[in-house]
Amino acid sequence: MTLKELNNQILSLSPTEKASVIQSLTQTINIGAKGITKTPGVCGGEACIAGTRIAVWLLVEARRLGISEAELLQDYSHINAADLVNAWAYANGHPEEIEAAIHANQVS
Repeated sequence: MTLKELNNQILSLSPTEKASVIQSLTQTINIGAKGITKTPGVCGGEACIAGTRIAVWLLVEARRLGISEAELLQDYSHINAADLVNAWAYANGHPEEIEAAIHANQVS
């Protein structure tokens, strides 16, 4: 299979399938991504970048508010671009969970 054929196949996937491919590739490349974890007692058990208290829903909401990835990486200097890829992939694969967390954490 050529790279072009592979690219065409990837483009034909659903958003959830694309997120899964991205997550798998990121883990395979092993470029320092910590992954996403849920730990009871840490951030209410919400999905976070592993080893941090940075919730995926928080990153998603920040992006929706117009904060760029570059700004996120500057604000959270202990994470890297691969961590954001993992966060976006997780969010794409679990949209209901992320929306519920955003709603639950909104300030009244």
